[in-house]
Amino acid sequence: MKKGLNDHELGEIIDFALTQPCVRGVTFQPIQAAGRLDGYDPAHDRLTLSEVRRRILEQSPLFQPDDLIPVPCNPDCLAMAYALKLGGQVQPLTRFVSPETLVSKGRNTIVVERDEALRAHVFELFATNHSPASQACSLSDLLCCLPQVQAPADLSYRNVFRVLIMQFIDAHSFDLRAVKKSCVHIAQPDGRIVPFDTFNLFYRDGKADTLARLRREIERDYAERAGAP
Repeated sequence: MKKGLNDHELGEIIDFALTQPCVRGVTFQPIQAAGRLDGYDPAHDRLTLSEVRRRILEQSPLFQPDDLIPVPCNPDCLAMAYALKLGGQVQPLTRFVSPETLVSKGRNTIVVERDEALRAHVFELFATNHSPASQACSLSDLLCCLPQVQAPADLSYRNVFRVLIMQFIDAHSFDLRAVKKSCVHIAQPDGRIVPFDTFNLFYRDGKADTLARLRREIERDYAERAGAP
């Protein structure tokens, strides 16, 4: 999403996706300083995760603030909402999970409900490595633990709809704490996995070689200083 270009279309995108039986959700990625950018000024053109979330709430009558909440593994870069599609109706579901179940108000660490079963279902549901089928199974398991919701017996991946905000990190928004929490990765041909959040910053278009060279120079300088009299 780019500010002033398509950030006014988020609600329309969600509405269109909900009419398509083959679409299980929408992922929004705020633009970052990488790739093809014409006249990009991070001071004015940047879209943060919070701004994208706010626009979704303003433009989509379906979701309320309690529906679009942080993903436990990396709340600084990921936010998600789940909904159930049944009989032509769409019912947001994330509102039935207490925010205190996911993120503590007074700390920066993740805290979970004392209920072990609910905790397991919440974290499984909000994992980002689901297939459509496993999403439906996790959603059904979670609904069984929420007294406000009765899970349909024939719930399948066709009934699941998810909205996800996924933010890259660039040089202007670099946050070491968020990088350390990165829970989405991109597999490399040599078998390594690198964080999704910093892929464009450190690993794309030969940047990995530059990063390795800088690391060697820093290690060499450190060794020389340590060996100096």
